[in-house]
Amino acid sequence: MTKALFLDIDGTLVSFHTHEVPASAVEALAAAKAAGHRIFIATGRPRVLINNLGVLQEQNLIDGYVTMNGAYCYVGEEVIYKGPIYGPDVRWLTTYCFQRNIPCIVVDECALSVCQPDERVRRIFNEFLKVTAPMPAATVDEAIQGKDVFQLTPFINIEEEAEIAPKLSHCEIGRWHPAFADITALGNTKQKGIDEICRHFGIRLEDTIAFGDGGNDIPMLRHAGIGVAMGNANEKVKAAADYVTASVDEDGIAEAILRFC
Repeated sequence: MTKALFLDIDGTLVSFHTHEVPASAVEALAAAKAAGHRIFIATGRPRVLINNLGVLQEQNLIDGYVTMNGAYCYVGEEVIYKGPIYGPDVRWLTTYCFQRNIPCIVVDECALSVCQPDERVRRIFNEFLKVTAPMPAATVDEAIQGKDVFQLTPFINIEEEAEIAPKLSHCEIGRWHPAFADITALGNTKQKGIDEICRHFGIRLEDTIAFGDGGNDIPMLRHAGIGVAMGNANEKVKAAADYVTASVDEDGIAEAILRFC
């Protein structure tokens, strides 16, 4: 039976230690593709920040992308779904961050900018995640005026998240890193992305397998036909999955593909 594989990037496909896709994962995905399975990326990264999948892209192994936690999905150059955040919520949150000097990454359809950037943005995105694309600073008005915003990433802690959540009734809040949260329009999660890809390709939900390691992966792990948590995931993520494989650095992707495909 042909399966559709949905794979998170950071900590799932790409190691936090080597910043590469393990060779075992590349080989397993190539074999799965050759066997007729479809391969999709499901990430919180926007398109402009997907800079670490060259080894898969060069072999044409990827059939489509769920980006910005389900807010923007595309196949080749065709955008099959996009759902911007409610404008007043964008303005409220960016103003909240501005008043408290909190860094906030603002992502529109074509680019991103950072309001109130500080050392945390550079340390996490450039050093830890090895992002190479420009992340220019901008004022709030420059970042949001006249634009559809698909994802906001404020550098807030858990307590601040609890404070702002009641004010953002039209939004989803997801977190996979303790330093920041990803905010999208209500209903836009990786679960939504799976549904849009399935609709586009005519795939049955029961034929889907989702792989993830972070809190923002929980909706798709619960929703897919089979949810696979990485061994390096925390206990909450593992509890949401049907199966826990080895860590990304211990050939977890290859192990799970061998088991389920």
